[in-house]
Amino acid sequence: MDSVLVAATVGKILFVLVVVLTLSPVLVWADRRQSAMIQDRVGPNRAGIPIGGFNLTLAGLLHPLADALKFMWKEDFIPPKADKLLHALAPIVSVIPTIAAFAVIPFGDVIWLDHLGEVLPASPSGRGIPFQVASLNIGVLYVFAVSGMGVVGAAIAGYCSDNKYSLLGGLRAAGQMVSYEVTLGLSLVGCFMLYNSLLLEDMVSWQIDRGILGWGIWRQPVAFILFYAGSIAETKRIPFDIPEGESELAGGYFTEYSGMKFGMFMMGEYIAMVVSCALLTCIFFGGWDVPFLARDGIHFSLLGHTYFEHTMAHWAVSVIYIASFLAKTVVLLWLTLMIRWSLPRFRYDQVMKMCWRYMLPLSLLNIFVTGMVILFSGS
Repeated sequence: MDSVLVAATVGKILFVLVVVLTLSPVLVWADRRQSAMIQDRVGPNRAGIPIGGFNLTLAGLLHPLADALKFMWKEDFIPPKADKLLHALAPIVSVIPTIAAFAVIPFGDVIWLDHLGEVLPASPSGRGIPFQVASLNIGVLYVFAVSGMGVVGAAIAGYCSDNKYSLLGGLRAAGQMVSYEVTLGLSLVGCFMLYNSLLLEDMVSWQIDRGILGWGIWRQPVAFILFYAGSIAETKRIPFDIPEGESELAGGYFTEYSGMKFGMFMMGEYIAMVVSCALLTCIFFGGWDVPFLARDGIHFSLLGHTYFEHTMAHWAVSVIYIASFLAKTVVLLWLTLMIRWSLPRFRYDQVMKMCWRYMLPLSLLNIFVTGMVILFSGS
């Protein structure tokens, strides 16, 4: 294999790991900071570095680091009658698939190595490296396949802990996640019909070719609402956090977990948030698309009239594309945090009723309407 291709693949994997390992602790801080602002509290402000009688807290950003150190040094308690193998395996099963889901998510456009320092021509030649770890022919179905393993980790954690509260939490998690996976898949069928592809990079290209009005949020608004709500339920966050249910289950399926194993469950939840928001960015918000920015630079035009043009080097356009993708993902993450601290928790029967009585029929109706529109419009 070409050494440049190997180096590029390793670089993309490291980029994904840096994004995941950076966003996860920052989301923990943002969750606490945002809850404090909404509830009129001070928020995280204690963990810091003492410098000359002054405590450097960086607005609470050192709290995730303090949490990580605490998890490392905290006792790893295992209930005497628990299944030790499954008890250790459950957090691994919960966290690894969520990281693996990033393999097919494109963070940017194709990078042409031979044209980095110049304006990209209309028909570039040489080596082009897609800015995604792997382009699989099953596309978004791969994400559903690997992220669906999270329910196995939650179910194993609830079963093996020898705790009735954990068992109830595991059963709730299994029922909720399996139910909402059906809605998640069906909500995107309309998008598959529209984009005529399962590849995320092809979906992004379809939207870019049609401009900002071609983004999926305008073409499939019902699918966006259903998929976004379903993704929150899949990550088990408020208002869908019944598998944890602190007030009734004392923590749910990870009640008997402590130390780094509990930290892995916690990190897995935030990584799953990043995966779902990155998917939303690809499917509904044009991926890395920036209005009026093409591969060769800025072209500001309206109603057939060009008002401003400026060519840019290929490396600069690529950096803007990647920054645009990450910015859209961060905005969706912020909205998800806002929902957590704005809505009360649903009851278990309400969660199930919402899925099977409302969201599932709506997703089927969206498929029917999309099919009829495509059939009669001929496009």
